[in-house]
Amino acid sequence: MRSALALLPVPIFLARLTVAHLAAFNKGMYCLNGTVAGQPDVNSGDPVTPLWNLQQSDYWFHHVNKCDEFPPAPGDFLELPAGGSFTVEVASNQGLTTLTDGGKHTSEWPDGQNHPEDYSITNLAGAPLSPSGCIRNPNMHTQNQSMAAGTAFAIAYVSDISQVTPDNLVVFSVRYNTPWKRVTSYDVPANMPACPEAGCICAWNWIPNGCGEPNMYMHGHKCMVTNATSTTPVAAPKPPVWCEEDQSQCVQGAKQVMVWNQAEGNNIAVTGYDLAGDHKSPAYNSKCGFKDGAQNDIFGNASNGTSSRKKRMTHKVKRAGLFF
Repeated sequence: MRSALALLPVPIFLARLTVAHLAAFNKGMYCLNGTVAGQPDVNSGDPVTPLWNLQQSDYWFHHVNKCDEFPPAPGDFLELPAGGSFTVEVASNQGLTTLTDGGKHTSEWPDGQNHPEDYSITNLAGAPLSPSGCIRNPNMHTQNQSMAAGTAFAIAYVSDISQVTPDNLVVFSVRYNTPWKRVTSYDVPANMPACPEAGCICAWNWIPNGCGEPNMYMHGHKCMVTNATSTTPVAAPKPPVWCEEDQSQCVQGAKQVMVWNQAEGNNIAVTGYDLAGDHKSPAYNSKCGFKDGAQNDIFGNASNGTSSRKKRMTHKVKRAGLFF
């Protein structure tokens, strides 16, 4: 069925995608052009499938439909300029990005359609509501931009995707109030060290704030840090915690990507209601201790416990008369 659809003109196939989910598209992504060997699908929606109640072997880097088995072309990377920013296209289908047909079917929005600048459930301009009372097209799992949960990029300093684990994949950039528009930029910490010669592995991550099935999204990219000047490695990440009510309880320093509502491997759990009175949902924002923009505290000498431990040890040595 997929190969037949891939041969259809772009507009015919895209007309069926009005309730599709979202992913971050770029030339360094895994499963660019689909997941059927020898049959490029420029209308691919493979990366956008939500992840819910899966084994770790399936949700990790979107293995559930073999996305992780289709790396980008040799030499194609998502470039991360240290101290700068990079841009991806958040869309419900590859055909709605500039990666297909020169971007003839793109708009400012992930679904290729036109919507009001202040798009919301009270200003839909004729678009339908989702069954849960949220924006349906694009399927951003929100009622308006201010309620969009936030998305994140994480990095592992290994070149083989099979070597990435929760313990070496570090969130390095967060963008509040996304997903929203198609063109989305993320900031890179200035102290990001260079990747191995064959590149690093990155992941785009998102946990929607309600509005339907409580799922998550995780999709892989081959990435390369450019203009790197620092050699300080990223620290080992810790699982985030819910800390909306008391920011002093937030995990400081390098943090793992959040795994939620899966059959195994979950590293965050929430119950009850948030301060807005809605059911709690983990998110890449201040509710779970993530700042908007570059995560500048993720390095080995950052304020993540490493520096303070070193200072305490040095102080003890001085007091013992052993410092010289």
